[in-house]
Amino acid sequence: MAYWLFKSEPSSWSWDDQIAAGDAGTGWDGVRNYQAANNMKAMALGDLGFFYHSVDEKRIVGIVEVSALYHPDPSDPSGRFGMVDVKAVQPVTKPVTLAEIKANPALEGFALIRQARLSVVPVQPQHWQIIMAMADTHL
Repeated sequence: MAYWLFKSEPSSWSWDDQIAAGDAGTGWDGVRNYQAANNMKAMALGDLGFFYHSVDEKRIVGIVEVSALYHPDPSDPSGRFGMVDVKAVQPVTKPVTLAEIKANPALEGFALIRQARLSVVPVQPQHWQIIMAMADTHL
């Protein structure tokens, strides 16, 4: 299993929206960066990801699961980009802010910090465990 982080602007698609999508989940559409698209191409069914509210909040608020593999994104008229589908698994007990992540020396090298502009980034297993502990969350 691999781990990921999915960024979303809460004014466009929030954790509450993700929860409302239910077990059907939703397509993670609109990604127009090749590196982020390649990250999604590398995903497997059942991979887990942090759901991160970007912009003003800048915090991890939930956990999602990849429920459909990379497929065409109907919002891309060029046909160059695709998407995966994700469904909500559970909220985190305690949201973890970007400031807390940056302040933790054990998270040095975390892709969210190194590749701050990417909307979908990998999460190393050791970083996943550290953030889960910071979030006081267990699966």
